[in-house]
Amino acid sequence: MQKCFHELYETYSNSIYRYLLVLTHDKDISEEITQETFYQAFKNIKSFQGKCSIYTWLCTIVKNR
Repeated sequence: MQKCFHELYETYSNSIYRYLLVLTHDKDISEEITQETFYQAFKNIKSFQGKCSIYTWLCTIVKNR
């Protein structure tokens, strides 16, 4: 599971960071929220039902923060 999550992080972390940078205009805050987003995703990966893309699910985690 850790390998899959690492791949998920490698694939989407930069996109999530850039999305947050547009929202916050702050590199440090964007970096912190990116880390928190992937922590929450790891904790709640079983709740992902596949009804949307992984990126959309991660953005939902960001929005619900």
